[in-house]
Amino acid sequence: MITVHHLENSRSQRVLWLLEELGLAYTVKRYARDPRTMRAPPDLVAIHPLGKAPVITDNGVVVAETGAIVAYLTETAGGALVPVAGTEARRRYIYWLHYAEGSAMPPLLLKLIFSRLAPGSPWLLRPLVRRITGTVLRGFVDPDLRRHAAFWEAELADGPYVCGADFTAADIMMSFPLEAFAARGTGAGPRVLAWLERIHARPAYRRALEAGGPYAYAGTGGSPPTG
Repeated sequence: MITVHHLENSRSQRVLWLLEELGLAYTVKRYARDPRTMRAPPDLVAIHPLGKAPVITDNGVVVAETGAIVAYLTETAGGALVPVAGTEARRRYIYWLHYAEGSAMPPLLLKLIFSRLAPGSPWLLRPLVRRITGTVLRGFVDPDLRRHAAFWEAELADGPYVCGADFTAADIMMSFPLEAFAARGTGAGPRVLAWLERIHARPAYRRALEAGGPYAYAGTGGSPPTG
């Protein structure tokens, strides 16, 4: 039996959604974040040395990292939600599968980190920290995010989903960064917003929310958590 070690308000929500789409049986073990640091609890270290979610166990096999979990589960399901090899859709699928964490998430995490530095600093240093972080955000992070947003808009012109006409596991991978971006009110375009409406309307997405519990990106906003 597949067990999802699920951290609240985290990227592991995508794993629950994928399992619902694939129709694979699973159980959920929930973990709460530390209320002060918002990080995963030490219990997860017993499952994987890095102590981060998502991670799954399946009859003694431990799989971490969302992309690796997606590959494992889609293979388990006989290649469901993966485009046929040798097609343009398959090329796009491989790209988006890696882009989601490799390129889309880093600027979002930088936005989160730099936005929190000033409020968490000693009050005498806050004006200085605010000026420094503001310079970094305006000069580097925000322009990078706008570049990514324009890229998403252009790519979604080719179809309703990231690989074209058909929904794939790559859409599930891309859900977290695009939900995080849109939730922060940072200028998501009409195609991105329409794509978010499509994925949120999927029955499997709704079932995954019921299985996983509270999720900051289910239309409620929030900041992208780590882990």
